[in-house]
Amino acid sequence: MKKRWVVSALAGMMAIATACSGGTGGGPQGGAAAPSQSGTSGGTAAAGGSGEKVELRIMWWGDQKRADRTNEALRKFEEKNPNIKVVGEFAPSSGYFDKLNTMLASGTAPDVFFLGGNVVDYANKNVLLELDPYVGKELNLSDMDKSMIEYGTFKNKLLHVSAGANARGIVINTELFKKAGIEAPKDGWTWDDYARISKEISAKLGKDVFGTYNFTVDGMDIFLKQRGKQLYDMDNGKLGFDQKDVEEWFNYWSAMSKAGGVVTPELQVSNPPTDTSKSLVVTGKVAMSLIASNQLGAHQNLIKDKLELVQLPRGPKGTGVVFESSQGLSGYAKTKHPKEVAMLMNYWINDPDAAKILGNDRGVPVTSKMRDLLKKDADPIDQIIYDYTSRVSDATKKEPFKVSYNPPGFTEYSKLADTTVQEIGFGKKDVKKGVEDFYSGTVKIFNNNK
Repeated sequence: MKKRWVVSALAGMMAIATACSGGTGGGPQGGAAAPSQSGTSGGTAAAGGSGEKVELRIMWWGDQKRADRTNEALRKFEEKNPNIKVVGEFAPSSGYFDKLNTMLASGTAPDVFFLGGNVVDYANKNVLLELDPYVGKELNLSDMDKSMIEYGTFKNKLLHVSAGANARGIVINTELFKKAGIEAPKDGWTWDDYARISKEISAKLGKDVFGTYNFTVDGMDIFLKQRGKQLYDMDNGKLGFDQKDVEEWFNYWSAMSKAGGVVTPELQVSNPPTDTSKSLVVTGKVAMSLIASNQLGAHQNLIKDKLELVQLPRGPKGTGVVFESSQGLSGYAKTKHPKEVAMLMNYWINDPDAAKILGNDRGVPVTSKMRDLLKKDADPIDQIIYDYTSRVSDATKKEPFKVSYNPPGFTEYSKLADTTVQEIGFGKKDVKKGVEDFYSGTVKIFNNNK
């Protein structure tokens, strides 16, 4: 839960957000940029008409492999726009935001920089370039998923353009379903189906195999959206749920655990689903779990059994799942070249050459044409991801949901939620008491951080 509640997180949680976003740590502090070619963007005439030379600086996080891809894409941008030179810089995820914050404080921030699930923090600091004047001109968003546009819009101002997308789904081990003699689930199933199937898998395959991991915490925002609520109501600056709204969710998992369909608390702690190398999904001991779509490859590469992705079980208002921004580009409010910034963003999301070079490194493309382009030559694993994300994209057109943002104090909130699940799981508190303490603690954290 890289996860918007995004599957990406606040600056302090960027290690997690990076996993959801395809981000990687490591790499030298400050990568070399493209060579000294110059250019303008996307074939528009902003800088090209006058022949004026423009230099843009861009910064991102990641390792050398990501830097190589990014710099190759930037060189292609310069080739297409010979009046703009782009100077790139990168840092490991662990130090990226400290470096960016220092630059912003000193007024030396790059013209374009990448942000993750913490974009709301920077929007509130008024350091991001308003992009609305360039939409329909230098920046074409006509083929971009609406949820992605909404994600980058704050107080009716477009401040962020997503560079990649993920969608959470249920990963299923098709081989375990075959062994259990149970038909694999399909889009459109319900939470009652999920509980029943989890119990049947565990019962038919023995005590060492479980139907599902416990994702009470990671799935809570989806459960709430399926009922017209949300974790954080950013528009009104308040929590988007009450105590009774989450008590049903905790009770659901408690009952399913008692029925034997869920990984035991002890195994969940020692084999956390967030650590792919230790995950019981990749050891063939768990049939289902909640993951971000871009995590499928990491799981499939560690297991011979075929894995698939299906949409989450439906609630009263649908699946509650939308495209979630993995990370994206924002412009510096003080940039001297706002048009060229918009042009570079446009190239990033709409240019076929950029899509081919960048691939899925930061998540699947946010425009349908670029997804279709990459899908043609996708390997079998990526094919599953493209098929799944396309189904999510189509579903959200019929059942739109608001984008989820991390509530203030998200790190503290996550720790409290995980602790509550463990206290209930290990029998230290019953559900009623656990949820009561969880909600009061959440309110306190929110009030201390808003």
